[in-house]
Amino acid sequence: MSDLIDDPIPGQNMPEYTVTEISGAVKRTLEDEFGRIRVKGEVGRVFKARSGHLYYDVKDDRNVLACTTWKGQVANLSVVPEEGLEVVVTGRLTAFGAQSKYNMNVDEVAVAGQGALMALLEKRKKQLESEGLFEASRKKELPYLPEIIGVITSPSGAVIRDILHRLRDRFPRKVLIWPVAVQGKACAPEVARAIEGFNAMTTGGALPRPDLLIVARGGGSVEDLWGFNEEIVARAASASDIPLISAVGHESDTTLIDFVSDMRAPTPTAAAELAVPVRLDLLAHVDGQGARATHAVSTAVSRRRQRLADLARALPRPETLLEAARQRFDRAADGLPNALIRGVHSRRVTLSEVSGGLRPANLQRLVIAARDRFDRRAAALAADRFNERLARRRDALNGLNRRLSTAGRGQIDRLRVQLEATDRLRETLSYKATLERGYAVVWAEGAVVTRKSAAAKSTALEIEFADGRLSVGGKPARKVSPKKVDDSDQGSFL
Repeated sequence: MSDLIDDPIPGQNMPEYTVTEISGAVKRTLEDEFGRIRVKGEVGRVFKARSGHLYYDVKDDRNVLACTTWKGQVANLSVVPEEGLEVVVTGRLTAFGAQSKYNMNVDEVAVAGQGALMALLEKRKKQLESEGLFEASRKKELPYLPEIIGVITSPSGAVIRDILHRLRDRFPRKVLIWPVAVQGKACAPEVARAIEGFNAMTTGGALPRPDLLIVARGGGSVEDLWGFNEEIVARAASASDIPLISAVGHESDTTLIDFVSDMRAPTPTAAAELAVPVRLDLLAHVDGQGARATHAVSTAVSRRRQRLADLARALPRPETLLEAARQRFDRAADGLPNALIRGVHSRRVTLSEVSGGLRPANLQRLVIAARDRFDRRAAALAADRFNERLARRRDALNGLNRRLSTAGRGQIDRLRVQLEATDRLRETLSYKATLERGYAVVWAEGAVVTRKSAAAKSTALEIEFADGRLSVGGKPARKVSPKKVDDSDQGSFL
């Protein structure tokens, strides 16, 4: 029995760990053992938290690896993970002890193979096309002769030299260059910011706003041109208020920006040719149009001069046009004296006939009749005015009566309310309300008794309750009207 007690319990000498110690040990083991690794797989569930962190899964046909890209690392990713995309992620393994899980902190994502890139490109193309970004109705017409041209490209490449040389040969224009990276992970955000920056400029400002934009880059592989397939670049080009020409790669290269731009050029040099016309051709065209206009004006003037001469030969002479009018004037002048004499005689006869009826008596009757009509009209007018003023005064008086009645009723209502409130206050402060709560008033010979010595001297007492009075010994005391009792001397209560 003693031997059994002395034997140690199996496993008693093994070290003990706390949960935090074992979680830390697992975390250090994972990070030390694997360090920085690359993992290939298909992107599964993708979730972007409100904080900006990106959580997603990378899986194969049997297992799933949880991946995390922190907010500060997302901006540096050349490819943003999308569900169904085959990628190669680079980062380090770590563990999250609070949930006994391990995951991979990813700071670099690359598409696994050109086939996956083309699949991703086709997916983005269908998405943007479904939103209507490729419709011809959204595309803007290029200006015929822009004053200022904005070029978004690398300032050190051959592309900008080709564009400037071609513009100089065809029609020199002012050019604003916005330097950007044309490949790599910085390409897409810099190109998008350049398009937005040109659109944010104000017309006539210190740095004038371009009338036309050219986004240009030389040829390259699909990976080199991938920055122009990013969604932010396509959306920035579609939202541009300034007409935009895309000239990315060679004629056989196609990127997303080509579909949303207002015009696609097969090469950067072709973009410069689309931007401006040939100055010499334009001058020759203007000279030709000027010569045609001069010839047309000369021909029209000659034709109209000949037409005027032909019409002038068909017109009669001025003397012939005036002969008939002159004869009519002479005949009218010969007959004018006799016509005047006849007119004077006729009017004299008419005046005699009219003046025969203008006697003083007739005039007096007419004046009296007119005066009577005037007096009647004046009297009627005065009566109408008096009645009108009387009606206005009556309406004003009625209005005052109504206002006075309304004010009186309002004042009476307010006084009634105040009286009722005062009566309720009187009932509340009266000693009658106290009797309802079980108290009583002691009366002796018509007065309130407040001391024991006074009650002992009295021959008869009367106790007042809420519903009446009760006599105690002797004759009932003289009933005293409550109006004679002062509320300040309400006596003692039993």
